[in-house]
Amino acid sequence: MADAPLLTLPAQPGPFTFPLAQTALVLIDMQRDFVEPGGFGASLGNDVTRLQAIVPALRRLLAAWRAAGGWVVHTREGHRPDLSDCPPAKRLRGAPGLRIGDAGPMGRLLVQGEPGHAIIPELAPVEGELVLDKPGKGAFYGTDLQQHLAERGITHLVFTGVTTEVCVQTTMREANDRGYDCVLIEDATESYFPEFKAATLAMVRAQGAIVGWTATSTDLIAALPG
Repeated sequence: MADAPLLTLPAQPGPFTFPLAQTALVLIDMQRDFVEPGGFGASLGNDVTRLQAIVPALRRLLAAWRAAGGWVVHTREGHRPDLSDCPPAKRLRGAPGLRIGDAGPMGRLLVQGEPGHAIIPELAPVEGELVLDKPGKGAFYGTDLQQHLAERGITHLVFTGVTTEVCVQTTMREANDRGYDCVLIEDATESYFPEFKAATLAMVRAQGAIVGWTATSTDLIAALPG
């Protein structure tokens, strides 16, 4: 695996090189609760159509990544039905129309097993892909993600999903601290707030990619073996 050929992706602040066999495509929280009307994101007063807009690009990227033989990780944020893994500091924060665990149009919000907790059908996982349930914003917290990555010899991570400044950025920073080289795909991530997305992209790639690189899905697809 150490001699795996390197692929080169045009990126900011400079090219991102990665060995496909040691790289995972990570889809963060592309769940109905965040992307569809009636879910947790909408209960916070957000316009979920902003998040829906990235689905076509993400769908194309996912198809190309699978065709190239790349491994995929899907994450889902959610809690046990008794909310024992949801601290009050999280559940009681802010002033949403409904809180985590409350009943909504797609079942109890952000509760494992409820319809809203599911990944949207357009990006549904297939056999062999990791589906990781996480209780927090970062995908390494309270999960066995690092063990799965180590078992497969993963050294590089390609990040997509929602929202850019919260769960995506948190996981990317966690990964950077653990030694992974990371790239964030600009048109395959989104925020309810455009200025938050723009700021996150700038922070990630600042100071010589202090957290990681950013690139486009078109360039990544073009970089994959055909």
